[in-house]
Amino acid sequence: MYEAVLTVLVWAIPLVLAITLHEAAHGYAARQLGDPTAYLAGRISLNPLKHIDPVGTVIVPGAILLMGALTGTSIPPFGWAKAVPVNFGRLRHPKRDMLWVAAAGPASNLAQAFAWGLMASLQQLLGGYGGELFATMTQAGVLANLALMLLNLLPIPPLDGGRIMVSLLPSRQAWQFAKIEPYGFFILIGLLYLHVLDYVLWPLMTPLATLIFRLTGN
Repeated sequence: MYEAVLTVLVWAIPLVLAITLHEAAHGYAARQLGDPTAYLAGRISLNPLKHIDPVGTVIVPGAILLMGALTGTSIPPFGWAKAVPVNFGRLRHPKRDMLWVAAAGPASNLAQAFAWGLMASLQQLLGGYGGELFATMTQAGVLANLALMLLNLLPIPPLDGGRIMVSLLPSRQAWQFAKIEPYGFFILIGLLYLHVLDYVLWPLMTPLATLIFRLTGN
């Protein structure tokens, strides 16, 4: 049980940062492209408390980590925060700019994955300063951000990948595709329950993580 609790603590900081910066990036991109809704709501913030969703940020990833530690499985934890409010109608070019607002979240996770990889490299240069616990945290930082990035890039509205698809599709097809949004969460749960992501998404984790560690000098 001690190891299970330690696993949760090691993953907590990278995961909360991944989710917080993901949402803040959406709000920042929206403001730059003409929609100040998130800014006026105080959601362009690095304060995790402004973004935390009790279920998506705490209970779901915590349960995944505990189950993984107790059963010996290695499913990357994932979660979500309170969605940053974006009024796409206020963007300067709503359909086009929707892509950049949606892509900002996954892009922030990719940047964070590289940042954790660089910290792992720096720790090695410093002779292992920070110990095994910090080394494990850097690995967790890379994996948590890759998991969040890949999950959000699934082409299912209202995930970021779904928004990107709506932006890229011709107007008529985009309107039809957007109708999926009320059912998107249930589709995602179904994919998880049926273990579809075990074969579609998670196999990408190892090669991507390996690439990041190589590019960051590990």
